[in-house]
Amino acid sequence: MTLTTPPPAAARPPAAAPVPAPPRAPAPAPPTAPKGPAHGTQPPPAVRGHLALYLPGTALTILGALLIGFVAHLTVVSGLQHNRDQQLAWADFRFELAAGIAPVSQQDFDGKLVPVGTAVAVIEIPQIGVREVVFEGTDGATLRSGPGHRRDTTFPGQPGMSTLMGRHDAYGGPFNRIEELRAGDAFTVTTGQGEHTYEVIGVRRAGDPVPAPPEQGAGRLTLITAEVDTPFVPEDALYVDADLTSAVMETSGQLIQPGSAPEEEDALATDTGGMWALVLWLQALVLAAVAVVWLHRRRGATQAWLIGVPVLLALGLTVADSAALLLPNLL
Repeated sequence: MTLTTPPPAAARPPAAAPVPAPPRAPAPAPPTAPKGPAHGTQPPPAVRGHLALYLPGTALTILGALLIGFVAHLTVVSGLQHNRDQQLAWADFRFELAAGIAPVSQQDFDGKLVPVGTAVAVIEIPQIGVREVVFEGTDGATLRSGPGHRRDTTFPGQPGMSTLMGRHDAYGGPFNRIEELRAGDAFTVTTGQGEHTYEVIGVRRAGDPVPAPPEQGAGRLTLITAEVDTPFVPEDALYVDADLTSAVMETSGQLIQPGSAPEEEDALATDTGGMWALVLWLQALVLAAVAVVWLHRRRGATQAWLIGVPVLLALGLTVADSAALLLPNLL
């Protein structure tokens, strides 16, 4: 039996390399939503809250500037202002005394009324450390610079009743210790007619008996300030009466008769003449506060406060100075 061998199988050709599939096209992007809130929708709550703080922030800025400026003005700045006014007035009045041209009555050398705010005397009370230039007029604006002479009374050193008023606390408080004077204490007032000496006869308050008028041809001086138990809270007027003990000087008569001075020159009166100036300065303060808040939001806190704080404090002090005229003139 013969065995046959099958022929070898033919070799298979090598498999062809797979052809890569073409890349798929990217899926279309979903439509982009329009920026900003759709018509009729409300802004996000966070934005509403931020805008809601704008007005209170401005109001607090204004209030803070006012309070700081007012307190700083009454307690510190007003005293510095008073000292400056006194130094300037003393330099001028000393020259007028030496030249013999200081006022000696309600009329100047041209026959006109001595202007309100003119330096007319120097009062010295060594017992309480007072040495002040006295100005003509007793309204609040005049008493910022120092004691004032009530215009419907005679000049110190002359026959009749003369009155000087001074503040107790603000603007240096030149008369804040006159209640310490006692009967028999002597002090001097210098005018264009020379130095005049007075002797205290007593201190009185509202409701106390008023001393009898001086004899014909004699002179009397009354010092008036506020009676204060709590600082910067005047309750009533306080009076110190003193009789003239030196020679009585001549007087040229009065153009403003006793009791006819304007109401704003009465004791504890207020001066509303500067109301419009106060309104204008308040408007300037409001605009400055709005500008500071805007700058804070746009440029940051550092730049806002570096620029804004000096401006707000300056305006606050100016507003406080104007507002002080609405307070009693003897404060």
